[in-house]
Amino acid sequence: MSAPSDAMVEIRSVHKSFGSLEVLRGIDLSVRPGEVTVILGPSGSGKSTLLRTINHLEKVDQGWISVDGTLVGYRRDGDKLYELREREVLRQRTKIGFVFQNFNLFPHLTVLENIIEAPVSALRRPRKEAVATAEKLLERVGLADRAAAYPGQLSGGQQQRVAIARALALEPRLLLFDEPTSALDPELVGEVLDVIKDLAHGGTTMIVVTHEIGFAREVADTVVFMDEGRIVEQGPPADLLDRPAQERTRAFLSKVL
Repeated sequence: MSAPSDAMVEIRSVHKSFGSLEVLRGIDLSVRPGEVTVILGPSGSGKSTLLRTINHLEKVDQGWISVDGTLVGYRRDGDKLYELREREVLRQRTKIGFVFQNFNLFPHLTVLENIIEAPVSALRRPRKEAVATAEKLLERVGLADRAAAYPGQLSGGQQQRVAIARALALEPRLLLFDEPTSALDPELVGEVLDVIKDLAHGGTTMIVVTHEIGFAREVADTVVFMDEGRIVEQGPPADLLDRPAQERTRAFLSKVL
């Protein structure tokens, strides 16, 4: 098995259950380098679980996922897959940035310390080099003046921008966003989406789970609609959002547009 040369992410026949609840029911998806894929769908449709399988925060029950031509979480020996050791999984995760819904910043560390922690501890980068990179990233997300602040001193929008800078500090090949604006007050949503748009225009490969339809229309190369653990349909934003082929997609969009 190897991913096609034009795919950064390959997801094939992925199934995932929690007890008797089948959350993912045979997901197939490809994402090419530099593309932005936005995943839409109702709560409970499996969007966040799918995102978590891509960096092995959740183990798949069946199927496989590869990023940059490398299996995630497993190695193949003949027809069998064997799970990698935790250390090897952690090494893989350094190439797959993940921005969570609720920021997940360390409250006892300053903004700067939050950003340099993983490059220094996981990648063994010299502290001086990590600090220089962090300062550039803070400038990029509009927070150059908040390096010494603690997360509790920041607004939700500022915390999420720090979380994005932290993900970028590892120079990942792929960025995953799990509803990055859903925990924010409405007036703070725009400042976070602007940062993600800037990354998209810079050619960063991203998979974004979101309810922000306007963002999907403006930034996505591909929009995927999920329901009940399956991909119902996918396509360019103009097609899926304006001319959905499936009745289930039309019903969902009629409630959110």
